[in-house]
Amino acid sequence: MLKIYNTLTRKKEEFRPREVGKVRMYVCGLTTYDYCHIGHARMFVAFDVVVRYLRHRGYEVTYVRNITDIDDKILRRARETGEYFSDLTERFIAATREDEAALNVLVPDAEPRATAHIDEIISMITTLVKKEYAYKVRNGDVYYSVRQFPRYGRLSNKNPEELLDGARIEVGELKRDPRDFALWKAAADGEVGWDSPWGYGRPGWHIECSAMSTCCLGESFDIHGGGSDLMFPHHENEIAQSEAATGKSFASVWMHNGSVRVDNEKMSKSLGNFFTVRDVLKQYPAEVVRFLLAASHYRSPINYSDQSLKQAWSALERLYTALRGTEPETARELANSRFEKAFCAAMDDDFNTPEALGALFDLTREVNRQKDSDPDRANELARLLKRLGAVLGILEEEPGQFLRRSAADSTVDAEEVESLIARRREARAEKNFALADEIRDRLSAMNVVVEDGPGGSTWRVEH
Repeated sequence: MLKIYNTLTRKKEEFRPREVGKVRMYVCGLTTYDYCHIGHARMFVAFDVVVRYLRHRGYEVTYVRNITDIDDKILRRARETGEYFSDLTERFIAATREDEAALNVLVPDAEPRATAHIDEIISMITTLVKKEYAYKVRNGDVYYSVRQFPRYGRLSNKNPEELLDGARIEVGELKRDPRDFALWKAAADGEVGWDSPWGYGRPGWHIECSAMSTCCLGESFDIHGGGSDLMFPHHENEIAQSEAATGKSFASVWMHNGSVRVDNEKMSKSLGNFFTVRDVLKQYPAEVVRFLLAASHYRSPINYSDQSLKQAWSALERLYTALRGTEPETARELANSRFEKAFCAAMDDDFNTPEALGALFDLTREVNRQKDSDPDRANELARLLKRLGAVLGILEEEPGQFLRRSAADSTVDAEEVESLIARRREARAEKNFALADEIRDRLSAMNVVVEDGPGGSTWRVEH
């Protein structure tokens, strides 16, 4: 029985989609004014794993992740670079897709853009004004009235009255209450904008997701996800807008992935520990980065460091080393394996990837154990390992290729290693075990692990 932690209720709940066998899921995507950083990658991978597992379980999933392509940050960056805003967003949308492809993130079923849904945004704001959940002020801005929505704050567990403490109205704002937020922002002639019943302007950020999710998935759907930093105010505002406009429950389950910390500190440009995905991929294989991001429970924070990446690299090598020398493509499909049952039990418990990986490493040990005694059984287990690995988006490369590249990316001299292994092989043949052990120790000092098998000795680098 699949259970998911629902941020809205603060407990794990049995997952029951609104329509049997089908899942409608919306995740807040990026505001496209810069390159993706490792925190964005964490969100991409976390919900990619969720989608993959739901499909593995047999659900028909419609996965929608929006693109914010009009926003104050975008317009500010476009002025800085001297680009038209749409040229800027197209450039970074393309870069984002390159990063996602490198990390083996599946393309969502739909990627609605805010600028393509201006009519739906205006329609929703019109409804909110008519229902008196929103109001226009004299400069053409339109605000949502938080006071009109008594349930405001339940997602983030904030008391609406307490939100007044410290809240203030900025210079130029004409809202009635400091908690109110903009649905429509007036724009001057010559600025980016669209015509509306309230004058020329552009949408506020929060209303964009309400309109796009409703357009793509309907007024009520199953799962809404995003980073934990979006819980308040963005997701809180989405609920207030959507439920006030439709009179219906918005999303059944709210999921939030944890943040990324760098060497146990918050990632920040000001601290100099801010890493884009493409910078990280210059130093580490993309699958290693993906493994690190997927190996922690999606709700937990991740500590990003060279040490954690090296540990992820070594763990991934263990899995690929088990696959090396097997022929999973020709093996029969295993059903009702205890390893698959353990994997699914872990994933059914709120997508517990650390426990699921534990099941994969148990399976890896069994593959290695069967290689010598029962190669056919080893091949069947290897096929299962690849199939379950694909649920996490890993183990889709040819093992030898991954392990060769892994060695090439290290500081180890491959020719020297091969020469030492050849000398060790000769020593073993001559029963000079003292010399063989001495060579093995020398290789170990180089962080090279030698594995002896019936087909000879293979090696890998411990990172």
